[in-house]
Amino acid sequence: MQLLLTIVVCLFAGAGAGLGTGFAGMSAAAVITPMLVTFLHIEPYTAVGIALASDVLASAVSAYTYGRNRNLDIRNGLVMMITVLAFTVVGSLVSSLVPSVAMGNFSVIMTLLLGIKFIVRPVMTTKEDMQQIPKRTRIIKSIVCGAIVGFICGFIGAGGGMMMLLLLTGVMGYELKTAVGTSVFIMTFTALTGSVSHFAIGGAPQWLPFFLCIIFTFGFARLAARIANRASAKTLNRATGVILVILGVVILGFSLLE
Repeated sequence: MQLLLTIVVCLFAGAGAGLGTGFAGMSAAAVITPMLVTFLHIEPYTAVGIALASDVLASAVSAYTYGRNRNLDIRNGLVMMITVLAFTVVGSLVSSLVPSVAMGNFSVIMTLLLGIKFIVRPVMTTKEDMQQIPKRTRIIKSIVCGAIVGFICGFIGAGGGMMMLLLLTGVMGYELKTAVGTSVFIMTFTALTGSVSHFAIGGAPQWLPFFLCIIFTFGFARLAARIANRASAKTLNRATGVILVILGVVILGFSLLE
């Protein structure tokens, strides 16, 4: 019975995380962690490690798919990734020096609001519009946005994927597909760094949920990324918005069950 429960929980966790990653560049940790903690009673630190490990392949296959369809900005993505990693450390140091603040629902609220935003006010920027932005300006914005995302992730431990998508579309002027492609490209490396450090500090995870979550998240992320790259901008905005709203509601429900 426990085996069946583990498979079912990991299937639904992987499906939600994979769809969120492939469609919206959402971090798998936002979905997988609360499900593993709530239904399988896995220790939160270990659950985050499993979620980050699931994020690595899911983000990588999504980035590959978006890249094949020319919806990925590698150059500015690398600049932003380096800045994110650096300022994550800064945010963590600052967080250790100030009183703890209850920010557990930050990523959930952001997921809900961003989902509503994509439905009500879709991102209709085109690649032609993107080309109008000077390269130097784009690099400067990549550094600034990376610093913001990294600091917030380090300070409160959440919000990376959604914050990146918001800044890439709202501040850097990316069209939605390129924003998601660049976001998952960055998350591939940030998730790898996070998962390695988690297991190096906390030890090996439970292997069955570890492998199941990776496989299911990878499969659904691959499917979602393929569909997203074939969809029109309007359809993708609506699909992304609906998925984010549903995931936000579900995650909020799980957090109330804990």
